[in-house]
Parts: sequence; structure tokens; C-alpha cells
Amino acid sequence: MPIKLTSLSDLALLDFDEIIDVRAPAEFADDHLPGAISLPVLDDAERARVGTIYKQVSPFTARKVGAALVSRNAARHLEGPLADRDGSWRPLVYCWRGGQRSGSFAIILRQVGWRVETIEGGYKAFRGLVVDALYEQPFPAPMVLLDGNTGSAKTELLHLLKAGGVQVLDLEGLANHRGSLFGAMGPQPQQRGFETAVAMELARLDPTRPVLVEAESSKVGNCRVPPALWTAMKSAPRIVLNAPLDQRAAYLTRAYGDVIADEARLHDTLDSLRPYLAGEQVDAWHAQARTGDFTALARSLMEVRYDPGYARHRARMDPARVSEIEAPSLAPEDLPGLAARIAARVTELSTGET
Repeated sequence: MPIKLTSLSDLALLDFDEIIDVRAPAEFADDHLPGAISLPVLDDAERARVGTIYKQVSPFTARKVGAALVSRNAARHLEGPLADRDGSWRPLVYCWRGGQRSGSFAIILRQVGWRVETIEGGYKAFRGLVVDALYEQPFPAPMVLLDGNTGSAKTELLHLLKAGGVQVLDLEGLANHRGSLFGAMGPQPQQRGFETAVAMELARLDPTRPVLVEAESSKVGNCRVPPALWTAMKSAPRIVLNAPLDQRAAYLTRAYGDVIADEARLHDTLDSLRPYLAGEQVDAWHAQARTGDFTALARSLMEVRYDPGYARHRARMDPARVSEIEAPSLAPEDLPGLAARIAARVTELSTGET
């Protein structure tokens, strides 16, 4: 009998050695079950070809062509990635809807002698659980936002807080982006992949404990914050870090070393600001970058571009939902102490203490 997933937490309880996604590579790249490996029984071109035959010729002909392709691809997997699996290996196989692709591959694996199962409804059923968690259900735990102007070390503090036992949801880590124009860290997940990562984190939360989330806009890079999460973020109490501009500029210079080291990337990013600011200002930033005056560049970017935006946003907040923490130093040696103060404030906010 196929395995039926009733909740996202079911995945952690499944006793399988490997999860195999037999969908086409483009489907896998868009999103897949956590931890799954890609062993497509039809590649992207083959899937398109079979689909065309199904519509333009006949379902029978499409199934016959598809069976031949699946058999050849299954043979390559058996002789390649699966060649070292022993007789006790137990795989879980899925495709888009738990139909012919996963069923055909599972039959072949069973003939070898492996105990293989499929997922009822395939990826589509799993995606339904993700959508329910992020679009239909309320956020599952009390939330507190960690806010502060650019350069306030919020992400590094989140990591310290998580290591110290505070429940944390790191959206920037899940989106592989630091949330600003300069924040790219490499390829981002597709929207569905980001949502799966977020949903799996939510499934692991303890609903009796507060969760700390960095205050973000509705997008982290190209990834949109899902509706249930965004709704909770808009109404959550927030801790605002007040750090001096000089401290923030020094911190940004340390934290964005990868951007500083890539001269072409830095200048291209500065040029992307031209539609929003006077050309003379952008030219001045280019000049600071060329002379290596990166701390002054960071300070000016915050003064001119980022801090005014934060100020406008905070002017619309309910003061009763804001709790401020002074952060006079963002030096590496002072961040653990600051993290401890934030953890204490999270407890106060979640218990109603003052």
C-alpha cells in the first residue's frame, strides 16, 4: 500500500533509507521532498515528448513510448547510482501524483528484491500539506520579531540565540539571501522550494515556546514570504536594536566582505541604485569603493538610502508593540552579551512580564 502523508511531521517518522524523486529534473529543481535524491525516469525532453504523443496521437502510444524510456532510464540508475545498494536497502519513491512514473520504477525495484514503497498522491499530496501550513493555517507558535536598522547584526545574533536554545526561524538562511540589494549569497531556491523549507521548519516548532524571526519585508531576495507567516509578522511584537551608525558601518564592512572582495559586483550593485537617487550621490559611492573606503561607503549608504526607509516604516508601527534594546557595541566580543539580553526580552514579551 502506498504511504499516505497526513502531516509534514510524518516525514520524520518514515523508516526508509532513501527518498527517490523520479520526476523530471526541472520538476525536481522547482521543489522536492526534503532529503530526496533525483533519479528521473523521464528527463525533461522525454517527458515533453510523451505528453505531446498523449495529446496528439493516443494515450496507448504514449504509454508504450513512455514504458520504453522508463525502462532504459531505470537500467541506467540500477547500473549507476544504485549499483552499490545491498539487499536490505528500503527506498521510498514518488512522482508528481503517485502514478505511472513512480509505480513503474517501484515495480522494477521490487523485482530486484528491494522493499520499496510509493507516496499516495505523490509530490502533489505533499505540496498540498505545504500550502495548507503556509496559506491556510495560522502561524503555529507565539512570534517575536528582531528588528533594527541595517547593519545591526540581526542575522548573526539570531545564530547566537539559536545556539543558546532560543527557538528561531531564519528566513534569510532558508532563502539564501541577506535581504538587501547587496545581500545575494548565491542561487536562491525557487518559490516552492523556499516554501517547503519554511513549512518544514514550522512543523518542527514547539508551539508552546516563542519563536524569534528577523523583521523582513514581504520578500527575501526573490522569495516571497508566505501569507500565514507574513500575517503573523505584521502583528507580532518586535524588539528593535538601537546601534550607533559607526558601529553598524564597521559591522557591515566585516559582514559583507564577499561583496567588497568582488569589485565588479559592488559597482554593478551601486549602479542599480541610480533610478532612485541622484547621480552625483551614486558617483560619490563609486569613488569611495575605488579608494577602498568601505566603512565610509557603508555609513553613507545607510544615512542616505537605508535608515530613512526604516524610519518611515517604524513611524507606522504601534509603539505598544515595540521594545527597544540599546546596543552600543557590535564588536564580535560583545555580541554574545547582546544575544543574552535579547533572549531575556523575548521571554518577557512572551510571558507578558515587564
